[in-house]
Amino acid sequence: MMAPAQDVREECVREMDAKRGFGTTWLREAFLAVPREHFVPDRVWWPDPGPDGRCPLLDRTRKPRAWLKAVYLPGVPLITQIDDGAVPPDGPASGAWTSSISSPGVVIEMLRHLALGPGDRVLEIGTGTGYNTALLAHRTGTGRLTSIEIDPEVADRARTALHGLGLHPRLRCGDGEDGHTGDAPYDRVLATASVRRVPYAWIQQLRPGGVLLLPLDSPFGHDLLVRLTADGEGRAQGRPVARVEFMRTRGQRGGSASYTELGWPEGLDPEQWEDLRIEVGVDGQCVTVADRTAGAAAVPAPPGP
Repeated sequence: MMAPAQDVREECVREMDAKRGFGTTWLREAFLAVPREHFVPDRVWWPDPGPDGRCPLLDRTRKPRAWLKAVYLPGVPLITQIDDGAVPPDGPASGAWTSSISSPGVVIEMLRHLALGPGDRVLEIGTGTGYNTALLAHRTGTGRLTSIEIDPEVADRARTALHGLGLHPRLRCGDGEDGHTGDAPYDRVLATASVRRVPYAWIQQLRPGGVLLLPLDSPFGHDLLVRLTADGEGRAQGRPVARVEFMRTRGQRGGSASYTELGWPEGLDPEQWEDLRIEVGVDGQCVTVADRTAGAAAVPAPPGP
């Protein structure tokens, strides 16, 4: 007999507690309260290609136990769309991954660093399945939460899933690189797709002292999860807090600019990533290496329990 979803969810929590943990009480409570399986399509692709180069399909109706186990593996994302929906989920497939549900571990890592306070006004860039949106709503309430998704079909599925749990945040369909001025300024802006160049609109729409958390493409072969704080004068600065891998925003997939043109210094040691400092303003972005003798800026502790 298949274990109930709640049992599998609690086992996932125990695994993550044994590693880094959740860092704050509300996040652990939200993970236990929000049914992740509710947001995962019945058919998704496993992210590791087989010998034929294609990603295996997980089908909830055919193998419900394997599907549910995959949903709650702490370190495994699941692919929900390939080639912007051109590839139907009817079997193993290859192509460009264009939408997914991030692994539980990465979701928790991001929300830990977001340091979200109760009632914060939040803009989420990339609704995706709506799962992350539901976790945010657990902390902020839906009246303070705006989420934007560029793909209409993905947005519709997320809306249906959220409404099915009685959650009604402001959901917008559009290009997330433009942000959403209608509900600005925000206390927090969270991007769930990576960029090579930080859109200045995200900085403009933050209140002074507000936080932007985003995956930034790096010359190291992976993204860096970057936490920036707005200064209220049109700039934001901060540093990387983790190494991650995310799909690129549609508008920045084919960018040909060199890393030097994107504000990165040459000759960086990949092990220096924690020493980097990133500043973004109307004139673009600039990456520098911090002076170790000056000490590293501390990341504020999450508020609350």
